[in-house]
Amino acid sequence: MKKITVILLLIFGLSLNSQSHPSQDWATDPISEAKKDKVSAFDPGEWLKFRIHYGFLNASYATLHVTSKDFNGIPVYHVVGNGQTTGFASIFFKVDDTYESYFDKRDGRPYKFIRKINEGGYTKDVEVNFDYDANIAVLKDKKNDKNYKFTIQEGIQDLVSAFYYIRNTYDFEDLIVGESIKLDVLYDDDGVFNFKLKYLGKEVLKTKYGKVESLKFRPYVQSGRVFKEQESLTLWVSNDDNKIPVRIQADLRVGAIKADLDGYNGLKHQFKIIMD
Repeated sequence: MKKITVILLLIFGLSLNSQSHPSQDWATDPISEAKKDKVSAFDPGEWLKFRIHYGFLNASYATLHVTSKDFNGIPVYHVVGNGQTTGFASIFFKVDDTYESYFDKRDGRPYKFIRKINEGGYTKDVEVNFDYDANIAVLKDKKNDKNYKFTIQEGIQDLVSAFYYIRNTYDFEDLIVGESIKLDVLYDDDGVFNFKLKYLGKEVLKTKYGKVESLKFRPYVQSGRVFKEQESLTLWVSNDDNKIPVRIQADLRVGAIKADLDGYNGLKHQFKIIMD
């Protein structure tokens, strides 16, 4: 059931331990004034719920909730992601994960990230603080009482803020099949890693809400331990102004696991459903 944790990670940040490959990439760059002034894809109050199933098991639920906060005098979004196994699955492998991010309302850069997890007895309690004056991020491993310092550059994201940064920064209508979005992400003591999200085209999905036109992406991940290969994950995002995940699917070494949008509230824009 460790596979459930992998899907939770993807839901919370659309990112995993990724590997970079040569291609036509949209490299991370400072947000232009035009991008800063774009209409946001989300507002405080947005709440998303995902149902994760592994085979016939309704294995877990995950939620993402956006609120508005003040962080040292700076207006920020505060996003809390929670994931838990439920029912029969929790008997064999209990997951109780919380991820939090505080990131700037104007340019999306993160100021603080929290990762507190309990996965079948394996626990982590991590806090990352970003110092842009010194160009460093300080990671506090509270469980082991250790601190780590990492050099950061413009465009750095944490696991959660990356999701919202992508939604607000990139013009999805300009996507070209085969091109990729690249981000530098920091969320653990392994340091900064490069995340790559390749665009595969449009697809209409059948959901509990009806048919939804979606944009299909391929996040690149490390193969071997959990996934069959680097291209084992697929992500579908609504092709509307919300840009919310509709489905995430992972082909594993044994079986497959899928997460579907199961509930939503407080969307800033209309969720487009195709009417037959």
